[in-house]
Amino acid sequence: MNNKQQILTLLKDIFNRWDELLTGMSEEQITAPQSPSDWSIKDEIAHLWGWQQRTLARSEAALHNREPAYPAWPGELDPDLEENLDRINTWIYETNRDKPWSSVYADWRTQFLRILELSEQLPENDLLDPGRYKWMGEYSLLESLEGTHEHHAEHLEELLARLG
Repeated sequence: MNNKQQILTLLKDIFNRWDELLTGMSEEQITAPQSPSDWSIKDEIAHLWGWQQRTLARSEAALHNREPAYPAWPGELDPDLEENLDRINTWIYETNRDKPWSSVYADWRTQFLRILELSEQLPENDLLDPGRYKWMGEYSLLESLEGTHEHHAEHLEELLARLG
């Protein structure tokens, strides 16, 4: 991907697909465990919300020209290390499993829309330049947005396959 408009279009599309699916389901459908993981759709949305907090922190930092204020995750769980992913996902699940669906949905929706809003405000060159933000290392901010899109798309496709 090589431009701002492409990623914004993809993010808006995946948001709308998720939102349409979720608003068309009952709370019972959303909170029922799904095979094979026994996570409910609510748990998946909380999982996506947990990870998109990093994208939001990066987008806000870029817009305000400061270091990202990442979410308060357990210090021993560095999210940049692949070996921590399962433990982080378990922590996100355990932290959010007792939240009501209305809160999980509102948090996910509000945060996703905020990411879109911030992304629209950021200059395209700032999104595309891999050296623009030291805290992104060798990656561009666009790659963080792509990761958010891909993560949401992956979970949506898996869910749609389970739902038939």
